[in-house]
Amino acid sequence: MKAKVLNVLTVCVVTLVMLSPGVVVFGIIWERHLDLVKSQNLAYEVNKTTKNAPALAPQIEVTHSPQTSIKSSDRNVIHQMLTVAEKYKFAAILQWFFLLTPICVGLGILFYDRYLVHRAAVLKEQVEMLERLWRQSIEQ
Repeated sequence: MKAKVLNVLTVCVVTLVMLSPGVVVFGIIWERHLDLVKSQNLAYEVNKTTKNAPALAPQIEVTHSPQTSIKSSDRNVIHQMLTVAEKYKFAAILQWFFLLTPICVGLGILFYDRYLVHRAAVLKEQVEMLERLWRQSIEQ
C-alpha cells in the first residue's frame, strides 16, 4: 500500500514538474495578449475621438520648471514600463515557485523514504545488539 501511494505521488510530482513551466508561459502570453487587446482598444478610442473632435485630443504639456524637465507623456511611459517590469518580476517569481515546489516535494518524499530506511536499519542493529546481550546474560 505504501509503495502504491509513493508511486502515485511520484507520478503526480513528475507530471506537475513537466506541466508547470507550460502553465507559467501560457499565463505570461495570455497577459501580454490582454495588454495588446487593451492597447488596441485604447488606440481605436483615441483615433475615434481625434476624428470626431480634434479640439478634445490630448495635448502634450511641456513643463519648464527648474526641478523637472520631463514631459507628462514621458512620465506615463516610464510608469507603464515600471509596471510591466513588476509584472515580469512577479511572473519570474511565480515560474520559479511552480518549478521548484514540485522538485522540493519530490526530494522531500525521497529523503523521507531514505530516512525511514535508515531508521529501520538502526533499529534492527539495536535489536540485534540487545538480543546478543540478552543471550550472553542468559549463558552466564
